[in-house]
Amino acid sequence: MLASLLAVAVLAGCAQLQTDANRHGQPPAQPASTSIVDFVIPPDALGARDPQLTEVLGKVGSLAAKQPQSTTVVIAALAQDFPYLNQAVQRGIPARHGNIVNIENVTTGSCQPYSVQVKPTE
Repeated sequence: MLASLLAVAVLAGCAQLQTDANRHGQPPAQPASTSIVDFVIPPDALGARDPQLTEVLGKVGSLAAKQPQSTTVVIAALAQDFPYLNQAVQRGIPARHGNIVNIENVTTGSCQPYSVQVKPTE
């Protein structure tokens, strides 16, 4: 169930977020075409180190490595969760592609959503 929820979040991603921002009269933070993947991590899945979440994060790393340009995986979470999240993403990155995928950690507050975003490196 978690995998299907994350798959829907990945597929719906930015378009859903932009629609909500536009509905409130606010400009979107960035164009939908900027992100390759953008989804929120369910806190209960992160807290339980859910195997399905680990699998999805590995697929995020694999997808980031398959892009024709260098990519950055931006992980927003509590600092204590970065080792797990980074390792799960790195497992999906083949060794020969490790130099074209950067991982950026952004510390969030405990009341803010945890998220993963893959975007072209600027």
